[in-house]
Order: sequence, then C-alpha cells, then structure tokens
Amino acid sequence: MISSSALLIVVVFFALAFDYINGFHDTANAIATSVSTRALTPKRAIIIAAILNFVGALVSTGVAQTIAKDIVNPEFVTQEIVIAALIGAIFWNLATWYFGIPSSSSHAIIGGMIGAAVSKVGFGVLQVQGIMKIVAALLISPIFGIILGFI
Repeated sequence: MISSSALLIVVVFFALAFDYINGFHDTANAIATSVSTRALTPKRAIIIAAILNFVGALVSTGVAQTIAKDIVNPEFVTQEIVIAALIGAIFWNLATWYFGIPSSSSHAIIGGMIGAAVSKVGFGVLQVQGIMKIVAALLISPIFGIILGFI
C-alpha cells in the first residue's frame, strides 16, 4: 500500500502534466483564427493565450469547483480516483491532439472523473443534477454561438 503522502505527490505530478498538456492542446484551438487571418503572429498569439490562461486560472475556479462538487459525490473521491481521472484525461488529450481532433480538456477531465468514480464506487456516486448542467451547456452553447455569429 502506498502512503497518502506518496499518493499526493503522484496526484500533483499528474495534475501538472495534465495542465501542461492542456496548454498545448487548447492553445492551438484558441489562437487558430487570429493566426490564420494574420491578425496576430503565431508568437504574439501564443504569448497572449499563455497570459490569459494564467490570469484565468487565478481569477476563475468554476470548472474546478464543478469537477470537485457537482459531478461525483466528494465523499467517495479518493486520490486513486483523481489519479485515474487525470491519466484518462491526459491520454484522451494526447490522442485527440495527435490526430487533430478538436476536443475540450475540461470535458476530458470530467469524463475521466466520471469513469474513474463509477468504476471504483458504482453509478450511485454520480450527481445527476451536476452532470445535466454540463450536458445542457454542451447543447445550448453551440446554438448561442450560431445565433451570435449570425448577428
């Protein structure tokens, strides 16, 4: 059995690895339009994206709070579940990045958390209301995007 201190170090390692991969995974999506239209050079676009990603991490913790409380019952979340969720999200991000498939790192970690928690505890650990908020946002946001794009 691994000590809780060692597990915490592993969690931090995988969290940092996920964050690093998230950076190069999502930066391409964030800067594609401004670079392809030549509004910004790739170097400037990446610098702006890096600064704003850092500021966003300091200012908003909404995604982290949703993952921590609204997806699975926090009473049942262990360090092993978090490690499994991070590993799943890392592999998903790397696969979609390698094959050029656009995907969301936030949804990858949410899916990883759901999968890891269900495989360890069962479906009873899921908080359906929180998951439905995410599903609703997935369905509503493209509609708003199309409407605003048209306007």
